[in-house]
Order: sequence, then structure tokens, then C-alpha cells
Amino acid sequence: MSRDGMSGAKDQEYLPYGRQWVSPEDIEAVKEVLESDWITTGPKVEEFERTVASKAGSLHGVAVSNGTTALHAAYAAAGIGPGDEVIVPAITFAATANMVILAGAKPIFADVDENTLLIDPESVRGLISDRTKAIVGVDYAGQPFDHLKIKKMCHDREILLISDAAHSLGGSHEGSPVGSLADITTFSFHPVKPITTGEGGMIVTDSEKFANKARAMRGHGIDATFRERESENTFEYDVSSLGSNYRITDFQCALGISQISRLDEWIAKRNWIADLYDSGLSNIEGVSPIGRREGVLNAFHLYVVRVDKSLFGKDRGSVFRHLRESNIGVNVHYRPIYQFSYYRRKYGDLSGSCPNSEKAYEEILSLPIFPGMDLEDVNRVVSGIAQFTQ
Repeated sequence: MSRDGMSGAKDQEYLPYGRQWVSPEDIEAVKEVLESDWITTGPKVEEFERTVASKAGSLHGVAVSNGTTALHAAYAAAGIGPGDEVIVPAITFAATANMVILAGAKPIFADVDENTLLIDPESVRGLISDRTKAIVGVDYAGQPFDHLKIKKMCHDREILLISDAAHSLGGSHEGSPVGSLADITTFSFHPVKPITTGEGGMIVTDSEKFANKARAMRGHGIDATFRERESENTFEYDVSSLGSNYRITDFQCALGISQISRLDEWIAKRNWIADLYDSGLSNIEGVSPIGRREGVLNAFHLYVVRVDKSLFGKDRGSVFRHLRESNIGVNVHYRPIYQFSYYRRKYGDLSGSCPNSEKAYEEILSLPIFPGMDLEDVNRVVSGIAQFTQ
């Protein structure tokens, strides 16, 4: 066992931007399921759904194979399809918009707030049309977007608010947990997210109708799981809707149940690291963290800074290369989606439509942040940036 109880040796040479933390207790929880009768579609899936839904302040949870399938199942549950438009932020992982297209609808790109890089309500307001079926906000870097302002726009027009909260499990706004702020919320449990199941995702909602539709999407549209048919001693089932296989295993869910017991501790650690970065970078002119909203608990999946070339003297690309050459695994999250070649071919050149997003992409840099980091790690990153201008 290495420093801080992390599973596996911590590589002193390379500091990644994110890393999972798997404990002996996590491994034992998985082992117990692997030795049981149910390793998929069993009781641990339902337990994990209840655990996450409770943490998220929602009535229903539907566990799926990853965060992308969670989005697809959520869009299907919301009835999004051909002829619909779905407003999404330009700055997000491609899956947010990709799944809109896979559902048969058209993504409409909203700009982000120039300070927080969260979806800008005023940009959204100008994009709503009679074809708008849903607005998808993204809790970029772990910080909840302005759900209340956008929810009012939605409910005034009978539009659904969907929250892509892949970054923000454990976060909150004014004490209300992420998962209770939108009509439907999706999470990701990829290894660098707040907790991990290896791969995995979940839809949470207070709507039984949406939850049932997402479950059907997860399991081929079948109206009864194998375990339910076993308990009722029947082989009969119906395929009542179109679905796919988006199931997650019991041993993945066992890992998630074990992990979530440490979520609050890990969110606190991520905020501690973020505060250290804030302090350490405060004396470096031209490198500044993106803004924080008042009244939110930020899950800090990412710690994102902006590099102002006119003040720092170096552009973002040169800082990226310098830190990577120093074995500090910085990254960039994200390029505006409409700049990717697929989107240019499909929708044409949208350059200039989201100026805040385009400017941010030229400046943003994600610094390492994960619960296994310590003060030495943070100082190493800050020093690496400071030394670059000397």
C-alpha cells in the first residue's frame, strides 16, 4: 500500500490530471460480489441506484453502463427525437451533443459565461424556439450551473431541464444537492470522476415515468428483468419499446457503493487542493482560475485556469508543452463542439456564434486535481508554472 492508502504505487515522475483511488475495502466489496450468485442485473445494482439517488436528493435512480449511455437514455426518456432542438453549451465533452444527434434531434449551441464557463442563461434565452424540447446544462469542472434561472425559462415554456452532472456528484447549490435541481440529471462514474465504478453512469429523477422509460431503454425495452422473472417463476416478458443493452454489472455497483461512502471526504479534499492552487497562483500574473459561483459546493472534478498571453508572456500551448515535458499531466477541457470536423460538415461553419467559448478554448488549461494529491504535488505544479516565465 502506497502513500495515503492509494491502491498501487504512486508514480513520482508523472502527475496525471486525474486518478482514481481504490482502497482494500473497495476491492473486498467487488470480490464478495464476484463470489456471489449475481454478478449482473442483481441486487447490488438496485442498492447502488438507491444510494446514489438518496445522495442526489432524487426519488429514482437508473444505473447504466457509462455517462454517455446515461445521456442517451435520459434523452430517450424525455421523448427527444426527430424534429426537436436541444440547447447545449458549446463548452462540454462531445457526448452531451453527440447523444442529441443519436436521439434524432438537433443540438443548438449556447455560449458560456466568460467567468465561470457555465452555460449562459442569456445566451440560452435567445436560442429558445418552438422546436426546443429540452435545455441541457453542464456542471462544468464540477460547479453547478444556474439551474434556477434556466429552470424558470423551461417551466414557463414547458421545456425540460436536463443536467449533465458528469463532473459534479456531491456538489450542491444553497444546500440542494446536484441531482435535485433539474427534471432529469445524469452522472458518470469514469475513473477520474468524483467516484468510480470503472465505467458507469446513472440517471436520477423524481419522475417515475422518466425512470421507467430509462430502465426500458437500458434493457432492450423488456418490461421485466431476468431477476424479476426468476422471482415470479415465469419465462414470459414483453418488448414494449425500443431499447438497447446499457446495463451495468453488480460488481461495478459494489465498487460504487463502497466508493460513495468516501465522497464527502474526497469533495472536501478537492476543495482543499483548489484553495491551495488559488493561493499559489495568486502571485503569478496572467494565470487565473475560472470563477466560482456564490452559494455552491463545487465538486472540483477539474481545476481550470486561463492563461492570458498578454500578461503571462506565454500562450496556453507553450505552458501545456512545458508542464507535460516536466511530467505534469495537464490537459484541456474542452474545445467548442461545433469546431470539430463532424459538426462542421453537418451544420456548417458556426465560428463566432459563441465568442466566450471560442476565446476560452484558446486560454484554458486543466491542472492536476484528485484526492490522492498532497501539498508537495500542488507546489510542484505551481512552481512549474512560475518557473516557466523566469
